[in-house]
Amino acid sequence: MINVLPDPGASRAVLVGTSRYQYLEQLPAVSNNLKALAGLLRGPLSLHLPPEQVSVIENPPDTSMVMDAVRQAADGATDTLIVYFAGHGLVDGQDELGLALPHTQTGRIETVLPYDWLRRVLLEESRAERHVVILDCCYSGRALGRMSAASGLADQAEVEGSFLLAASAETRTALAPVGDTYTAFTGALLDTLTHGIPGGPALLDLAAVYWHLRRTLEARRHPVPQARNRNSGAQVALGRNRAELPAVPMTTAPDAPAAARPWPDPRSIRTVTGYFTSLAAVREVSGLTQQAVVQRSGGRISSTSTVGRLVNGHALPAAWPTTAAYLSACGLSDEEVLRWQDAWQRLRSELPPADPRGPAALPSGKDASVPKTERKRRPFSAFRRRGAH
Repeated sequence: MINVLPDPGASRAVLVGTSRYQYLEQLPAVSNNLKALAGLLRGPLSLHLPPEQVSVIENPPDTSMVMDAVRQAADGATDTLIVYFAGHGLVDGQDELGLALPHTQTGRIETVLPYDWLRRVLLEESRAERHVVILDCCYSGRALGRMSAASGLADQAEVEGSFLLAASAETRTALAPVGDTYTAFTGALLDTLTHGIPGGPALLDLAAVYWHLRRTLEARRHPVPQARNRNSGAQVALGRNRAELPAVPMTTAPDAPAAARPWPDPRSIRTVTGYFTSLAAVREVSGLTQQAVVQRSGGRISSTSTVGRLVNGHALPAAWPTTAAYLSACGLSDEEVLRWQDAWQRLRSELPPADPRGPAALPSGKDASVPKTERKRRPFSAFRRRGAH
């Protein structure tokens, strides 16, 4: 498996955080964590997920609100599902991890969201091929600015076919410094995805992100994060490496050779949303302006508005030449353009045939524009047999 960005049309994210507590110490930075991470996942610096596919749950009043959102996302995602939690964490007498909600009380297990509930949804109910679990959590009873995690946190929380990124395995160092905008761990994660890793890979896969966070936080004398990888989950990318993208546009000369660049891989595209997101990313990776693309097209693209319509569409184009001209002008080779054409043809073949009676003939409440791919759900027992715990 090669490192690849998830298809945004087939992926979902659920971001949960508790910043206000009735009985535990307050963690105001968690609110900023949620806003910034949601904005990043929805934007071009990261996965460019459609806004409706990023659920943000801040200070949930009860466990059902969280569980409902995770179940809905688990049912909708067929590519990648991201689950994030920030707030206090508790470990009970059986060494089970619990996530603290606004009304959580120490010693009252009925007020805690057991992590195992989320884990079982991912194992038993999720249709996604890959899962990314990010935990920025702590024990209760610490003064404001002291978020920490159990030494066995990653082992308790791991999910088959996933990558788990846990904030810390230590208890002695503050993870939410008073007055900081973000918690230390999430702040470092946001900085990595926004600015990239100098000298790092073209795609910021989870393995690269983890090791960069580890070095960064260790240098700051913060707790060292943990990670667990199952079934190549570490190869899931959360964005392109901004530090390695061209700082200035390529020359506009039509015959200028294109350097090796981290072009989006059309073979990973599953949905129309993913197609247009990746198509727009081609120009970003090239470093070209829209005007430069027009100039390099040799007259095959008439204006910048044509480029804008091409990459911001909602329905696949009926003809291929304009897209081919765009890709070639951005610097893709003929072989790469052919791979894109294969993806375009594949997506078009998966669309249902037009109903000769017109849209009015469709059953009420049915949307036949994009077929829903069904995958057989694997029973929890299957994971048990493979050694999940």
